[in-house]
Amino acid sequence: MELYGKKINIIANAVFCILALSCLLPLLLLVISSFTSEKILAQNGYSFFPAEFGLDAYQYLWNTRAQLLRAYEMTIVVTVIGTLGSLLVTTLFAYGLSRKTLPGRYILSFMIFFTMLFNGGIIPSYLMWTQVFHVKDTLWALILPNLLMSGFSVIVMRTYFATSIPSEILEAATLDGAGEWRMLIRIVLPLSKPILSTIALLSGLAYWNDWINGLYYLVKRTDLYTIQNFLNRLMSSTDFLMNSATNSAISAGIRVPSIGIRMAIAVIAIIPIMIIYPFLQQGFVKGIVIGSVKG
Repeated sequence: MELYGKKINIIANAVFCILALSCLLPLLLLVISSFTSEKILAQNGYSFFPAEFGLDAYQYLWNTRAQLLRAYEMTIVVTVIGTLGSLLVTTLFAYGLSRKTLPGRYILSFMIFFTMLFNGGIIPSYLMWTQVFHVKDTLWALILPNLLMSGFSVIVMRTYFATSIPSEILEAATLDGAGEWRMLIRIVLPLSKPILSTIALLSGLAYWNDWINGLYYLVKRTDLYTIQNFLNRLMSSTDFLMNSATNSAISAGIRVPSIGIRMAIAVIAIIPIMIIYPFLQQGFVKGIVIGSVKG
């Protein structure tokens, strides 16, 4: 029996090593390609062992640093505002659903489940956000549509509140005269750091990686482009890539690295996530496990 258990552990470890490599190798290839010579990329494609390294892509990014820094600034602003707003809305909604005394609790829960399964589609959503809420070509176009609240996040947080916050503590607080707001701020939130960090990470990643909202709702305001929209525009239009080069770069005869530039921007875009994730990993794992399995 012990031998059988060891074999299972070896097989499980091998499978997880393969899965880890399947995640790490593409990232490694991305970084190596960003430091590969543009000529080699055009001739041989992407490789873990390029024939020649180069800084063509990063040199071009330095020449277009004004646009890049602006896109980075907008990405940070959108991610911070969106994540805080998402946490606020999700927490209030989830806390209300976790309270058995809330009128219409089951109707609201059904609405959450229903929106996870069905939606009106792209065209009705576009018409609603542009003609009713008028978010087109505004900062709110990158924050409100589709990302401010996730039904999955509400359900996970509601389950955490209902199963991980001792009901005896809430009942005692109620007997002492505490209202819902005080219980939420003084009791529930301090005990919910794992799920809060989980939702913050998921929401932050969604905002950081989002480019659909910018594609749909930013028509004239290219100054509001995030780093993902900037990358998408470079990838989708060679003409834009050439025209976005500065006059000094053109006069110096610098060739635009149309292949390597995509990898270099992607590398720059994921650096903050790689820095932040280790600090949130423990809370993320604990929060997602408790919030989903116990339900």
